[in-house]
Amino acid sequence: MKLASIAAVLALTAASAASAQQASDWRTPDPENILVVDTNKGRIIVELSPETAPNHVARVRDLAKAHFYDGLTFFRVIDSFMAQTGDPKNDGTGGSDQPNLAAEFLFRRGPGYVPAGKAGTVEMGFVGALPVYSQNSALAAMTADGKVAAWGAFCPGVLGMARAGDPDSANSQFFFMRQHYASLEKTYTPFGRALTGIEAIRAIKTGEPVPDPQDKMLTVRVLSDMPAAQRPSIQVMDTRSAAFAALVAKKRAEMGGAFGPCDVDVPVKVK
Repeated sequence: MKLASIAAVLALTAASAASAQQASDWRTPDPENILVVDTNKGRIIVELSPETAPNHVARVRDLAKAHFYDGLTFFRVIDSFMAQTGDPKNDGTGGSDQPNLAAEFLFRRGPGYVPAGKAGTVEMGFVGALPVYSQNSALAAMTADGKVAAWGAFCPGVLGMARAGDPDSANSQFFFMRQHYASLEKTYTPFGRALTGIEAIRAIKTGEPVPDPQDKMLTVRVLSDMPAAQRPSIQVMDTRSAAFAALVAKKRAEMGGAFGPCDVDVPVKVK
């Protein structure tokens, strides 16, 4: 074989290997756990997190499948905090006809957890695209199930379930985080994260309450329910991958002791 041909074969092999490695860094999310939220400010694509809040995810998914959220407004929006919606009365006093939900502020950390460092004795990482904190792994040896408690971080783009004073009063209302708000952690239930659309979330008109006309969710669809021709193709960088580990390491090196899971955006490809 001529040298030129050998070089071409080697180049093709290297390119194929690189392509395969790149492909392995990405995952296709379960279409049952993707919400496509079309608002008058743009599209928001959300990945739900049944591993951390299964009952809240099931409720929101069921309501979306019933088109409950279509046309509901963002009635309470605070610039450096969050944008609240999901109330059929559009004023914060309503809900669905389903019973209220028990809180899912904490979850037991399972094999899906990906570590991303420590903040003192607290560990931080990811479950899918959701940033989380947890107790120190060393405590697992002292628990009955061999696991430790973990909780979602209320980073920008995270979805949280609204509630009244009773911790077990969440029903249909939820909010999109516009900025990180640590004081919500372990006191409200986070159940997903916006993969795309943070610009739309931050463009929603503010107010307490928001003056008319309020911005709204035009439609909220579970990806698996959308007609194939209208369904976006979504790829999410796998937080278990080497590429994501390198992304976390780079950000941690840049920020030093100030680093937290909110500082890492999970890369997403949408077609």
